[in-house]
Amino acid sequence: MKNIIVAIDFSAGSMHALDYAIALSNHLKANLKMVWVNNKAHQESESSSFREEAIRNLNEIVSSKQPLLEHGELSFKVRKGKVYQEIASQAKLIDAELIIAGTHGVTGYEEFWIGSNAYRIVSYAPCPVITVRYDFVIKPEGIKSIVLPIDSSNDTRQKIPFAVQLANAFKADIHLLALYSSNLKSVQRRVDNSLLMAQRYINDAAINFSVTYRTAENITNSTLELAQVVDADLIAIMTEQETNASNILLGPYAQQMVNYSHIPVLSIQPKEIYEISTR
Repeated sequence: MKNIIVAIDFSAGSMHALDYAIALSNHLKANLKMVWVNNKAHQESESSSFREEAIRNLNEIVSSKQPLLEHGELSFKVRKGKVYQEIASQAKLIDAELIIAGTHGVTGYEEFWIGSNAYRIVSYAPCPVITVRYDFVIKPEGIKSIVLPIDSSNDTRQKIPFAVQLANAFKADIHLLALYSSNLKSVQRRVDNSLLMAQRYINDAAINFSVTYRTAENITNSTLELAQVVDADLIAIMTEQETNASNILLGPYAQQMVNYSHIPVLSIQPKEIYEISTR
């Protein structure tokens, strides 16, 4: 992995996300680029002053945080416009393989744009996104335990390769969770088939894994329960997005995971969504 983007708005949550990104980058040997977006409607003179202040703050962050980055380079980019669009554009420009954004979840509020834009950053990103809560305790060893829920959706398998890539980099275990949300045999068979494919893929990669089976009315709760039991460091999900003529919406399952999980959530879009969102 070469390039990771971190969304920065100078809030405590975004600075925590930067510290988290540094911990990951020290294992992935990636460069980090902070992206700050001026999303305010100012007069030209005010906008220039606002930008200059942001650049001073960003330079100070680089000075203080670069020594903590063991392999890559810490840099920044200042952009103007809609936050989620500008972060997506910057990710495309540098071929970023991952975006990291802070979130405050459903409790607490900060007068910054990170929390309110977390869903949209996930929805519009041209690459996987990790959302991390402001209160998540960062571990120096990084990611050691990944929960990988497998459901009956057609896209559920698409998260497996990226999760395996991370597991390889961190020598992490993967905990497969087979989620049966219906009594229909045809639906259960889809889960079983996807689970079998996941097991084969992970086994071929020589990664330690376990399998848990759950009948679940609420797949978010079941996923979070297992994550707590195995002391997970990351939950990998598909975004379950919905599209219409004018927008890309984050589905209810993905919204619940980003909202309620105290554990970082890796959100991966189905390939067809990536194609739609990059047009």
